[in-house]
Amino acid sequence: MDIAALRDYLVGAGIDVEGELRVELISGGRSNLTFKAYDDRTTWVVRRPPTSGLTPSAHDMAREYTVTSRLAGTSVPVAAAVAFDADGAALGAPMTVVEYVEGSVIRDRADLATLTDAQVEASAAALVATLVDLHAVDYRAAGLENFGRPHEFVARQVALWARQWDRVKTRDLPDFAALHAALSEAIPATSDASIIHGDFRIDNTILDSESPDIVRAVVDWEMSTLGDPLTDIALMCVYRTPVFDLVLGADAAWTSPRLPSPEVLAQRYATLSGRDLADWNFYLALANFKLGVIGEGITHRALHGSDAGGDARRAAEATPEFMAAGLRALRTVSRTGHRSTESL
Repeated sequence: MDIAALRDYLVGAGIDVEGELRVELISGGRSNLTFKAYDDRTTWVVRRPPTSGLTPSAHDMAREYTVTSRLAGTSVPVAAAVAFDADGAALGAPMTVVEYVEGSVIRDRADLATLTDAQVEASAAALVATLVDLHAVDYRAAGLENFGRPHEFVARQVALWARQWDRVKTRDLPDFAALHAALSEAIPATSDASIIHGDFRIDNTILDSESPDIVRAVVDWEMSTLGDPLTDIALMCVYRTPVFDLVLGADAAWTSPRLPSPEVLAQRYATLSGRDLADWNFYLALANFKLGVIGEGITHRALHGSDAGGDARRAAEATPEFMAAGLRALRTVSRTGHRSTESL
């Protein structure tokens, strides 16, 4: 972070900077880099892409800025948008500046240990309710009708993650080919459309420090688009898989057994949203497919010199488990015709 360049940009954008500007890295590595910037009066959050290891569309700052600015005033809590350097003139890469939201970010098991069992349960319920609220936003009324292409969204997702595999694979994996073929044959005939977050779990939110059943802000919107809302809740459920720790390189809070099971989360979503979880196992299989490719990609980039964390080379160890889980989900559908949450 070039602090002088950031200060010049803020001042040039009409933002008052009082006294010395200080900057601290909040998080970074495998996602966009997030900084806390503050002067003697105000605190902001600055986001920019990683310095290396980019993948197509995975670090889209314009996407983040567009959706958060349009969601302001809706039932979905977001940090207020402050400024957007679209062409990267200030830092050499696109950058967003948003308000700093006070609260707690529950990233790992140590963070989760600060909550009681009742608070863990309440925060999980709040997360599901927030996702339901997001999917209920009228994206046309919010000015986001051109934010994505919801028509045939899941078919394009299957094709997209297959192409990504071809870019990042570190070995041949028979279950990948089998799952890709099975998904291609099982694409639902119809699906709903809504704003989707694309990466929704507890560590991509800011919870109230005193009442963790209150979501102060949903963050990390770089994967958001218009698409099938069931892809969001399915991914949220598959993120609960313990092997996801290898992908994140940490003992993640969201994989902890203290949180509600995927079955409970899915059923709560169905009840609150009123959505039918038809073809549910397809969505589970697609989520596993996506996470398997992501794990492979992290290891691929580590092997090519972009090791975002000491365990990045191990991320692909999770890939076979995700591919196998996806196949199990689809085989359950084909064998029984049952489309409930029981096969999670």
